[in-house]
Amino acid sequence: MHAIEVNNLTKRFGTLAAVDHVSFSVREGEIFGLLGPNGAGKTTIIRMLSTLTRPTEGTASVGGYDVVKEDGKVRELIGLVSEKIILYDRLTAKENLWFFGRLYNIPGELLNKKIDELLRLVKLTKWKNSQVGTFSTGMRQRMNVIRAMLNMPEVLFLDEPTLGLDPQSSVEIREFIRKINRENKVTIILTTHIMVEADMLCDRIGIIDYGKIVALDTSTNLKKLVSGADSTILELEIPNLTTDMIHSIRSLKCVSSVSQNNSTCIKVNANGDDAFDTIIDAIRANKRKIISVKNLEPTLEDVFLQITGHEVRDKADQKIKMHRHHMAKPRVR
Repeated sequence: MHAIEVNNLTKRFGTLAAVDHVSFSVREGEIFGLLGPNGAGKTTIIRMLSTLTRPTEGTASVGGYDVVKEDGKVRELIGLVSEKIILYDRLTAKENLWFFGRLYNIPGELLNKKIDELLRLVKLTKWKNSQVGTFSTGMRQRMNVIRAMLNMPEVLFLDEPTLGLDPQSSVEIREFIRKINRENKVTIILTTHIMVEADMLCDRIGIIDYGKIVALDTSTNLKKLVSGADSTILELEIPNLTTDMIHSIRSLKCVSSVSQNNSTCIKVNANGDDAFDTIIDAIRANKRKIISVKNLEPTLEDVFLQITGHEVRDKADQKIKMHRHHMAKPRVR
């Protein structure tokens, strides 16, 4: 049975289609990922499904309830963890959870029990009576997640839950996500631009770019899109790497894409039985020394690159440039 059904969901802001006729379904108990760069439309989808904004076109249901016509019923079933941490710094951990729990009309005795269980679940019991303003970013995000779990939602929306966290805190949040999905059978929709996170957590992944879902499947099946029998993915370390050298490799018929990791390292996706030899010969023909060569397994980054023609960070950089260009324009008084 499907916990979420989305059909031709669209959201326009003026002439901009932030979400463009998106359709997908999420099974009960599934962790479903929306993977894509900042500005791709992930958060807008979450906002529509959680009733925070209305679609321009299309329909969606959560738990069998229409997100527009039965928005009150939808809100009873869901929990939401947005990019912004929704907590009060001057209140203690317990006081924050008590406040939000009372908004759900959870009876006092039951609420106290839930608060203790949730704090224990994220290993914050000893800080129960400490002000949240004194917490680290990782601790605050763990609090943010359990705040959304107070009403024991059937569906939990997690919008970039590890954004800005250090590696250890990110691992802790991911472990908690797995635990609540496994033990509480909570259906989870996770948005992220972190490939490893999607790969580790999600049963299925929808790759979204410019407001459209361009691929949807399991991580294993998505990777098969770039791991055919004759495909090759090489990581090459070449000193004095120049744009001319990169262009020379990119122009080879067997090469589908080239990405530069740093000043000496490139990753090359190619096809054909002779691809390896062709690439190596081209580099040597340019009188370049090869420090090391690694034959890599495909990643979700490779999938994204093959499907969209650009890297996730390329899209993010483009958004930043557009924002800066807009901010640089003189204001009309």
